[in-house]
Amino acid sequence: MFSQDVNRDILSPVSFLIRSAHVYPNKVAVVYKDQRYTYSDFQGRVHQLANGLQKKGIGPGDKVVFICPNTPAMLEAHFAVPMIGAVLVCVNTQLSSEEYLKIISHSDAKTVFVDYEYAPRIQPIEEDLNKVELFVNICESIGTPLLKGPEYELFLADNAKTTPKLDTIIDENSMIAISYTSGTTGKPKGVMYSHRSTCMHTLGEIIESSLKSDSVYLWTLPMFHCNGWSFPWAITAVGGTHICIRHCLAKEIFHLIERENVSHLCASPNILLMMISYPEATRVKLRRPLEILSAGAAPSPVIIQGMEEIGANVTHVYGMTELHGPHSVCTWQTSWVELEPENVTRMKARQGVPYTMSIHLAVVDSLTMQPVPNDGQTMGEIVMRGNNVMLGYYKDPEATAHAFRHGWFHSGDLGVIHPDNYIQVMDRTNDVIIRGGDMISSREIEDIIYQHPDVFEVAVVSTPDQVWGEVPKAFVVPKLGSKPNEKDIIDFCQKNHAQFKAPVTVEFCELPKTATGKTIKAKLRHREWLDQERNVS
Repeated sequence: MFSQDVNRDILSPVSFLIRSAHVYPNKVAVVYKDQRYTYSDFQGRVHQLANGLQKKGIGPGDKVVFICPNTPAMLEAHFAVPMIGAVLVCVNTQLSSEEYLKIISHSDAKTVFVDYEYAPRIQPIEEDLNKVELFVNICESIGTPLLKGPEYELFLADNAKTTPKLDTIIDENSMIAISYTSGTTGKPKGVMYSHRSTCMHTLGEIIESSLKSDSVYLWTLPMFHCNGWSFPWAITAVGGTHICIRHCLAKEIFHLIERENVSHLCASPNILLMMISYPEATRVKLRRPLEILSAGAAPSPVIIQGMEEIGANVTHVYGMTELHGPHSVCTWQTSWVELEPENVTRMKARQGVPYTMSIHLAVVDSLTMQPVPNDGQTMGEIVMRGNNVMLGYYKDPEATAHAFRHGWFHSGDLGVIHPDNYIQVMDRTNDVIIRGGDMISSREIEDIIYQHPDVFEVAVVSTPDQVWGEVPKAFVVPKLGSKPNEKDIIDFCQKNHAQFKAPVTVEFCELPKTATGKTIKAKLRHREWLDQERNVS
C-alpha cells in the first residue's frame, strides 16, 4: 500500500493502525459491552475483513456500504475497506427503505454490510439492488441472517489475520470514502473524501482535541456522519481507546463515562441536551476532565452551563460534510477568564478560527469575493479552501463546480468576523428572513430567546405576512416545569433587541431533528409557507 521513496510516503489514515498495533499490541483498543479488543486483536480483525473482501473480488475503487451503529464492525470498516483501495460508504441509520435504495444505487456499491437492527428496511428493496453482489449480516450473536448472505463474524472467521496483499500502491488522492449529506434541504449528495484529505483532517482533530495515548473516547457521534469527523482514525493514531455504544441513551452514556474513565466525546447539542435533562446528571462524579466537541447549532447557554456543572468542558466547532466535519474551532483564550460568565458563554458560542490543518477561512461578499470588514456586524458568506475540502460530489460535476466557484468552497452560511478574527455564523442563506427591505438573522433572534429563563430550545424561521412579505416566527421548547406564553417570549425579545426583529408569533412544540441532532428548520419553514398556500387556495 505504501511507497518506498526514501523521503516520501503515501498519506493515508490507514497507516495509523499499523503503528499503534506495533507500539501498543496489548493495549485495549476497542470496548463494546463485555467485549474488549487489544490493538493486536483489532488489527487482526481488520485484516480478516480486508482479506474477506478481496476474496469476493472487491478491490481499488469498489464501493462498500455499511449501515451500522457505533459498534466494532463500523470501526473495522474504516480501516479494512480503504486498506485494499476500496471506498467506504457509511450510510445514515435512520433512513427509509426508499432512501436506502436511492443512496446505495447511486453509490454503485458492490457490497452492503447491514446491522440486524436495520435489515428489515433493506429486505423490501433487496431484490431491487441489482448492482450489489454481496450482502453481509452484522448480528450481535450468530443467528439466522435476515438478508441473503453470510453473518459478519463467520465472514471474518473464514479469513487470515495477515496483511492483505495489493498489486498496486494506492494513490493518496484517490477516494477513501463517500459521505452522503443529510438531505434536509434537498436530495442527498455523495461527498467524496481522499486518503490525503482524510489523513490531514485526522491530524487536525488530534491537535485541536489534544488527543494522546491515554485518551478514552466515547462514540456518541454517529460514525456515519462525516466518518465520525475522522475520529475512528484519530483515536487509533494516538493509541487511545474507543468505547462503542449502540444507542445513545443518557443512562448508558453516563454509565460508560464513569466505568471507562472517558476523557473525550463529540456530540450535537441535541445529545448534550438529553444529557443535562437526565435526572441523575447532577450526581455524576467524573474521575477525570471530560472534553466535549459540539457542532451543529451553537450550544445554548443552558447546555454549556449544564455540562459545566457536571464537570465537562464544551468546545464549539463548525463545519459541514463537505469538509470532513469541523473546519473551525472556538479556541479558548486565557483573557476570557476575566469576563463575566454570560460573556464567556457568548464568546464560546462563536464558530471561532480555522483548525491548525485547515487554515483558509474567510467571510466575503459572495459576488466580489472581497473580505468583509472585521467589525462583527457586516455579513458575508463563509468560504473555505485547503487540505480538508472534499474532492467533489460523486457523479455531480455541476454541483461540484458551483460549490467550488472562485477557487473557494462556498458554505452557503452567512456570518460576520469579529475584531479578534473569530467568525460567527449568523444564518444559512435560506434561513435569512427578509422583512420588507430588512434582512433579519434567524440565529440572532434565537440567541436572544435562548436567554429567556424558561426556554430550553428554539428555532426561528420565516412565516408569510401580508404587509411585510415575511416575518419571524419562533418555535420554542420550554424548560421542564415552566410554562411561558407567546407574549412572554415576544416581550422579552422586544425588550432585549430591536423591536422589529422580534417574532410575530410563537409556537410551543418539539423541534424536528436530523439523525445527527440538527434542527430541520426547512421542515418548519415549509410547513408555514404550505399552510399559507392552502389558505390562499
